[in-house]
Amino acid sequence: MVGALAVVSVVLATDLVLTKDQTARGVVVAGVPAGHLDRDEAQKVVDELSARTTEPVWLRTESGTAMVDAEALGLTFDPAATLDRLMEQPKNPFTRLAGMVGMSATVDPVVHIDRAALDRTLDDRQPTLEKAAVEGAVRYEGVTPVEVMPVAGERVAHDAAAATLAERWLDGQPIDLPLEDFDPTVSADVVRATAAGPAARAVAGPLTLKGSDGKSVRVEPAQLGSILSFGPDGQGGLRPVIDPEKGAALLGPRLAATERKPVDATFSVRTGSPTVVPARDGARVDWTKTFASIAAVATGADASDERVVAVAYKPLPARLTTDAARNLGVREVVGEFTTSGFTSASGENIRLVAEEVDGALVLPGKTFSLNTHTGPRGTAQGYVTSTIIDHGHAAKAVGGGISQFATTLYNASYFAGLEDVDHTEHSYYISRYPEAREATVFEGAIDLVFRNNTPHGVYIETNWTPSDVTVRMWSTTTMDVESITGTRHAYTEPPLVKLPKGDDCMASSGSRGFTTSNTRVISDATSGAEVRRHTRTVKYDPEPKVACV
Repeated sequence: MVGALAVVSVVLATDLVLTKDQTARGVVVAGVPAGHLDRDEAQKVVDELSARTTEPVWLRTESGTAMVDAEALGLTFDPAATLDRLMEQPKNPFTRLAGMVGMSATVDPVVHIDRAALDRTLDDRQPTLEKAAVEGAVRYEGVTPVEVMPVAGERVAHDAAAATLAERWLDGQPIDLPLEDFDPTVSADVVRATAAGPAARAVAGPLTLKGSDGKSVRVEPAQLGSILSFGPDGQGGLRPVIDPEKGAALLGPRLAATERKPVDATFSVRTGSPTVVPARDGARVDWTKTFASIAAVATGADASDERVVAVAYKPLPARLTTDAARNLGVREVVGEFTTSGFTSASGENIRLVAEEVDGALVLPGKTFSLNTHTGPRGTAQGYVTSTIIDHGHAAKAVGGGISQFATTLYNASYFAGLEDVDHTEHSYYISRYPEAREATVFEGAIDLVFRNNTPHGVYIETNWTPSDVTVRMWSTTTMDVESITGTRHAYTEPPLVKLPKGDDCMASSGSRGFTTSNTRVISDATSGAEVRRHTRTVKYDPEPKVACV
């Protein structure tokens, strides 16, 4: 016997010497044979495991399955530590002897788990991996309380799941996660008591909501039952809950008249100089507080009691307060322009667009877009048919004449020194407009846009009469503007255009086209020093001779 032990000891010692730079015999890691390998060969096994870390993890329970990214489960693989673990020779002689006779031994890969991430992900996967418990509750069918009895469920055992994932993640096979029983927090007795008590009281009679300005809304028992239920309070009881979406859908339209929209501060120039029109804050229903009050009053009072709930409101502050408006520096005219000479139809369109723009306030750094500010300008908005320029010749369309207002607005912003963001001249020259200093607009295609590049607010005032339209811009003068019109040159002769006779054909003798320019020079109002100048060159097409044939 002693001799046999001596022989075994010699064999084991010899094997230890022979395999000191290799993995142990019969070693398996994550299902991959890795026995009797040198370090480079073992590294290839580790690389194979590393490749598996990018694959989704297939989780499985008796209730369902889920494919989840390893990162979401908080799983990370440590290749270097795993390689070091593989290269360790077993110190236990029986383990070494087992490997020598062909028996396998398992080496676990080194896996780290972020438990916070694992717990979050397992909680998120409850619908597919767990058998949810049914919590006790009470709901309504009409005005009848309906008892929802509790039912026990099964959930993933997080601690055991973490150990299982660490061991089985890199096997490349579905991982069966252990489940544990869990009970609902609300007992059947609590459900019965709630249905017979507060749930029955809640629908025993109507309830009145008292809103602002003395307005009231009556809520019938069946209506209350359609939005009210009783759910777990986290302490073993049931609490009344108003469904926020259903509640707002039922009561919102009826309480809308009790709400107020905020009104921003603005300006009035009726006295000849700007004065601030104060802002007015608004108010909207605070549904969270109102629903809490409804639930408390409905469940706490008998039908014989006066069941009245005061509607709670949240303040809606104005975006531009009165103090902020007073600090905008709107005090004097910084840009003004007038145009005239329009027909009655065009004048009506100009009147409408001027009314929409009147009172517009452009804050420092903000842009003003004429098309965006007015929105659609069609028959639905009251605009009428008048003259426009279409493909180089006069025609008629709804909204004709708006370009005259655009020219007036553009020139007021020009002399106010505001930044020209986007504008387009007419295709041919119209004599009542300044050369190379005019603008046209077309809904959805051509816009007039300028930016308030000053530290002060710009308030736009418009004045319309049957013969002319004026735009004034009120602010604080910071710059002086000079306009220099260039000479005409590069004249072009008008072509002859023949159009079918009819209302859409407007005969014209035409006019020559030419090229000219306008230079805007901006100087500092205090020092007089030139700040910048910009020259815009404009090529006007010839207005065609139109013959109606």
